[in-house]
Amino acid sequence: MTINWSKYRTTGLYDELIQPSGRARAAAKPLTRYLSALDENELTGIQDAAEVAIKEMGITFRVYSDEEGSIDRAWPLDIVPRIIDLQEWTTIEHGLKQRVQALNLFIDDIYHEQKIVKDNIFPSEVLAKSANFREQCVGMNPAFGVWANICGSDLIRDKDGTVYVLEDNLRVPSGVSYMLENREVTKRVFPEIFEETGILPVDEYTAHLFDMLASISPRPADYPEVVVLTPGIYNSAYFEHSFLAQRMGCELVEGRDLVVLEDDCVYMRTVQGLSRVDVVYRRIDDLFLDPEAFNPESLLGVPGLMRAWKAGNVALANAPGAGVADDKVVYAFVPDMIRYYLDQDAIIPNVPTYLCMDSKQREHVLENLETMVVKPANESGGYGMLVGPASTRKEREQCAKQIKKDPRNFIGQPTLALSTVPTVVGAHVEPRHVDLRPFILSSDQVEVTTGGLTRVALRKGSLVVNSSQGGGSKDTWIVDTGDNKPRRKQRKRKGKS
Repeated sequence: MTINWSKYRTTGLYDELIQPSGRARAAAKPLTRYLSALDENELTGIQDAAEVAIKEMGITFRVYSDEEGSIDRAWPLDIVPRIIDLQEWTTIEHGLKQRVQALNLFIDDIYHEQKIVKDNIFPSEVLAKSANFREQCVGMNPAFGVWANICGSDLIRDKDGTVYVLEDNLRVPSGVSYMLENREVTKRVFPEIFEETGILPVDEYTAHLFDMLASISPRPADYPEVVVLTPGIYNSAYFEHSFLAQRMGCELVEGRDLVVLEDDCVYMRTVQGLSRVDVVYRRIDDLFLDPEAFNPESLLGVPGLMRAWKAGNVALANAPGAGVADDKVVYAFVPDMIRYYLDQDAIIPNVPTYLCMDSKQREHVLENLETMVVKPANESGGYGMLVGPASTRKEREQCAKQIKKDPRNFIGQPTLALSTVPTVVGAHVEPRHVDLRPFILSSDQVEVTTGGLTRVALRKGSLVVNSSQGGGSKDTWIVDTGDNKPRRKQRKRKGKS
């Protein structure tokens, strides 16, 4: 039996591939024609082949559980990709560039004159209770005024087709390695589709990442020394750290591999002796980055790293302190930031957001917990979140207590009907909810990945897409149907790739 798309139903939802009539959207037609010709055995065979490829390629992620501790699992990839027409993507890309520009201006302002606070656009009490504001960063001037060199903004689409920004990840955003590996695996299992469809490539990301990192080097050099700083093999994102270092041709280092000498420069220990480091792409949270400046008990960081950064002898990406904007309460003010700093309206809207620190908005959230999503300001990975429609009475009561105890730490949002993508379930396909994390690189230029990491809630009806919470992933295809040719400027290469 083959797939009958006319029987594929997503009542009341927006499907990224299939229209309500059962017909494929224009950009998805080559794929759906191909899938329609497959029988059940062929469909499951392709899914099995993808899973075998993932194991052979060693693509894993780490999860933590109370029962088993930390364990590595094969990366979950569903073979049916998410597809977006290039014409729509061009608008999304402009919106992401606008957003990250405003966010970087905000961070820079916060660590300097705080004009946005003085002009009563951004509440001083939000800043006063920010968990990620770093006094140690006041007055610092990263290259090009950019604090968040790598940003991962999560996008969702509601049932009416509107795309929203759900949140911004500005500290150490992860997932881009899985975006790249998803494409490699999908090319293996769908080679015919790639030959006949105008799918934009994503494999230049690591070259662009290296060029961006090289561009912020404090020393003029043809080949600046860039290193990737990892907490080590037990970190949940270690696969990504090693993957990116290898793809960029950079050294993967831990804190013990680096040393700051009396000249306030950073050096890497090598078998030939000490080697000067110009740029540290750090995948360690601020508080563990330098025991001299932050947590004195940290064994993960590099003593004196902040001294070297303040002396202008090394560049850090992302800059310490960038997390001041990586706060779900701060998120609510991003449209205001865009108007304040850029004198523009936001191209991509926020999800309607209620601030529990405001008494009237808090009352609304508490009265509607059954229908809302409640999030703590600084958690990630889906932890600490209440999804009202899927919650129990006990969970809602506990959430209400937490909100009343610390209102500043919570926001509420309506439960949106996230868009869906056909997903292989057994020997057929069913709709499953998805979001999308594109990655934005910023220095003297701003570049956005062509698509991003599509995360999918593999459980039927679930809205939780995080891999740590049982979610999976899909390849993301930006497809040029011929109506809108891409006009991409190539960065002038400064370093190795």
